Amino acid sequence: MAGGEKELDEKFRQLDEIIQRYGQQEGQLIRILKEAQDIFGYLPEEVQTYIAGKLDLPVSEVNGVVTFYALFHTEPQGKYGINVCLGTACYVQGAQGILDEFRRQLDLDEGDTSADGLFTVKSTRCMGACGLAPVLTVEDEVYGKFRRQDVAKLLRKYRRREVTAGDQWTERPDRYPEETAPGH
Repeated sequence: MAGGEKELDEKFRQLDEIIQRYGQQEGQLIRILKEAQDIFGYLPEEVQTYIAGKLDLPVSEVNGVVTFYALFHTEPQGKYGINVCLGTACYVQGAQGILDEFRRQLDLDEGDTSADGLFTVKSTRCMGACGLAPVLTVEDEVYGKFRRQDVAKLLRKYRRREVTAGDQWTERPDRYPEETAPGH
């Protein structure tokens, strides 16, 4: 059995435990789906069908819940979720251009997740921070008065977090001191 299959089997074993714990209780479908998404990272059709079978529910009912609630995802999500507000105040201040720039720089022709799996970019409606328009969030961090030209800098910031030395975050210097530069 390949390593990927063992990992998948382990995920389904964990899902079985969740279903066993909550499956007999009325009204626990959302909790089971949430925990399944925590295990798998998203809810592909295969997982939805599996849950429906174990709970003796129609797949359409499970899928209806998954597609109704915004917290559920049917496609893999990036490590960093970027939400660009397209509410009226943000839109008027150029949010659509910011969203387009993220999509251009991350080459998001189809889908919302970058090929490297780091970023998922989506639009959202009013975030309630109209005074900071245009606004976007990355995970729980809010960026207000954001400009299109800030997109590359923000992406670099989160990519740098991925460059590690052991367990330490590392920052790459923009310049090396004169005395350590090659050829000096």
